[in-house]
Amino acid sequence: MSTKREKIAVYPGSFDPITNGHLDLLDRGLKIFDRIIIALAENPAKVPFFTTEERLDLISTSLATHPELSRIQIETFNGLLVDYVERTGAVAILRGLRAVSDFEYEFQMALMNRKLSRRPETLYLMTGANWIYISSRIIKEVVSKGGCVNGLVPDVVEAKLKDKFQSFRQRQVAMPQLGPDDREDSAA
Repeated sequence: MSTKREKIAVYPGSFDPITNGHLDLLDRGLKIFDRIIIALAENPAKVPFFTTEERLDLISTSLATHPELSRIQIETFNGLLVDYVERTGAVAILRGLRAVSDFEYEFQMALMNRKLSRRPETLYLMTGANWIYISSRIIKEVVSKGGCVNGLVPDVVEAKLKDKFQSFRQRQVAMPQLGPDDREDSAA
């Protein structure tokens, strides 16, 4: 008699901040995997908009009432993604693709991860149509200019973004550079 092995996926990213697109991908991934580990990438070479602690709090708060919370873990990692995946016992890396421009980078990273370790598979899900045009960078850009992102991010994220940008304005501190999209924060 064999026992069923739990299928675990690691969903890596900078989540700076987490968006409803991320949450949609998580929900869809939970239809495939028994458990998903949201792996917050820590990259000392980059300066995120939100601190690691803020991002962990935003993710946790956004998921606090999630009906499948018992199947979701939230952790941080640094170093090579494949090493982290091996330590967790996960069988797959879960990634989202918004456009062809995402594919080229993701394909390159998947090949490098495959070279480093043959064990984990990389599973790509197309971003849901409602979220295909958003990214964490675009969300920050819109809020920094006073735009509304209601419905694109969890309410707690929208409030935290507004507060943080308001704080910059009040202290008359230069707004942080938002830079290009953060695809590279989530791979090897």
